[in-house]
Amino acid sequence: MEIKTISTANDISVCKDIILAFRTNLKEEGYEQAITHMIKNESLHIDYVYDTEHRKAAAFVGYRYMCMLRTGPIIYIDDLYTDPAYRGKGCGAALLAHVKRKGIEKGMKAVHLDSGFPLHPAHRLYLKSGFDLACHHFALTLA
Repeated sequence: MEIKTISTANDISVCKDIILAFRTNLKEEGYEQAITHMIKNESLHIDYVYDTEHRKAAAFVGYRYMCMLRTGPIIYIDDLYTDPAYRGKGCGAALLAHVKRKGIEKGMKAVHLDSGFPLHPAHRLYLKSGFDLACHHFALTLA
C-alpha cells in the first residue's frame, strides 16, 4: 500500500467509492465535478492509501492549509475515513502521520480537526497520534 494524492481524473475515480461511502450527502452524479471544484477553488487536498493489490483506495484524508487569527498557520483536516475492510491495519494512523509531515514541511504550527461525539474509535486514534481534545465546536444551521 502507498499514499497517493488526488491529482488526476483517474485518482478522483479511484477514490469515488470510499468518499461516497463516507460522505453520503454527495451523489454519484456530480461527484467528479464537486471534487474537482473543491481542489481547484477551495484549497482542498485529498490524499489516499492505495491498495496496489486490489487497485482501490483503502482510506482517505481531505485537508486544507489555512491561517486563522486564533491559531496562525495550520492544516485543517476536513475528512479522515478508512474502509471498514481495512480498519485496524494502520491506514488512518499512516494518513495522520503523512499530514503531520506535510505540515512540518510547510511550516504549519498545528493540525486541527473536528470529530463527532460518538466516534470513540476515531478519538482513540487521534489521542494515540498525539492530538489533544482542545475545544468544543458549535454549529448553527441556517434555513
